[in-house]
Amino acid sequence: MLFEKYDPLKGEMLQILDHEGKIVNDKLEPKISKDTLLKMYRTMVLGRVADEKALQFQRQGRMLTYAPNIGQEAAQVGPMAALKDNDWLVLAFREFNAMLYKGVTLEQAFLYWYGNERGSRYADEVKVLPINVPIGSQINHAAGVAYASKLQKKDEVAIVFIGDGGTSHGEFHEGMNFAATFDVPMITIIQNNQYAISTPRHKATKAKTLAQKAVAYGIPGIQVDGNDPLAMYLAVEEARKRAIKGDGPTLIEAVTYRIGPHTTSDNPKLYREDEEVEKWMEKDPIKRFKKYLIDKKLWSDKKDEELYEEHKQNVLDTFKHVEETGEVSLEEIFEYTYENMTPNLIEQMEYYKEYLKQGGNE
Repeated sequence: MLFEKYDPLKGEMLQILDHEGKIVNDKLEPKISKDTLLKMYRTMVLGRVADEKALQFQRQGRMLTYAPNIGQEAAQVGPMAALKDNDWLVLAFREFNAMLYKGVTLEQAFLYWYGNERGSRYADEVKVLPINVPIGSQINHAAGVAYASKLQKKDEVAIVFIGDGGTSHGEFHEGMNFAATFDVPMITIIQNNQYAISTPRHKATKAKTLAQKAVAYGIPGIQVDGNDPLAMYLAVEEARKRAIKGDGPTLIEAVTYRIGPHTTSDNPKLYREDEEVEKWMEKDPIKRFKKYLIDKKLWSDKKDEELYEEHKQNVLDTFKHVEETGEVSLEEIFEYTYENMTPNLIEQMEYYKEYLKQGGNE
C-alpha cells in the first residue's frame, strides 16, 4: 500500500512529477481523465491570476486584508480533483484554489475578502464550509462533519486543510485524536509552506516531518511533494478509499512554499532571504504541470496565453461587479450568524436601527 511504502519517520516523500514536469515514478502516475487534468490546470491558473490581482486590489485600498496562495496551487487542487461532489471541504483561510475547484464562484471568494458575508453563502450543492480564521478549530469542525457522515452511513468524506504552524495548536491534536479514536472518514492536509507567519518550520516543532504526527494517533501519515498535483491527487485518492471502507482518517503533509506574504499585512522580507524564495519559485507547481500537459499533447503555449488572457479579463470583470454590488446592508450584519436570526439578534438590530434614526454615529 502507498502509506506503508512511504514512511514519514524515515523522511520518505511521495513525488511523481519532478521540478521540470517529468515523470519520476511512472508506476504511480494516477489515471486521470483529460477533462479532469485540464480542469485542474485551468483552476490553478485562475487561482494564480486572481491571487495576483487580489494583492493589487488590496494595495489600492479596494479590498480588505487578504491571504495569498501563490505557490500552493497544487497542494489544494490535487486533493480536490481526487474527491467526489458529495465530499465536504473544510477550510482554514488559505484555500482559495480548493474553493474554486469545489464550486465556490470567483465572485463569492472575492466578496468574502471584500468584507461581505454573502461571500460565505454558497449554493446548496456546494459542500464547502465557510472560511475559518481561528487557527486549528477547523480540524474539530471536520471531525464533527465526518462523524455525522459515519453515523448517517453516507458515502462521503470530509477533507480539511491546516498550515504547518497550526499543527502546534491544541485543537489540531484534539480534532485528530477524536477522528482517529472514532475512525471517522476524514482527510487532513497540512500545507507545510515553511512558515507560520514569521516562525520558520524548524522552530515550530522538533518533529522531523509533520506527517509523522500521525503515529501518535495510530493512523497513516505521508509526506508528499505539495507542488506536485499528481502526487497530491494520488495520496488523497488512496486516503479516500481508506475512509470510505471505514478505516478512518489519514494525515497528509504537503511540502510546499508560501511565495508571497502571510497576509497583505505581513512583510516577509523581515524574516527570510530573497534567495530562498527564488529557489522555491523554480519548483513552481503551475510551471511543472504545464510541462506535463504539453508532453502529453493536451496543452500548448498558445492555449496557455489564451487562458491567462481569459482569466485576467474574468478576474477584472468579476471584481468590478463585486465593487458595484458588494455594499453591505445593515440587516446583513445580523443575518449571517445563524440560519435564522434569534430573538436576541432581532432585538439588537432593531435597537441599532433606532439608534441611527436618532442621529447615532455608525
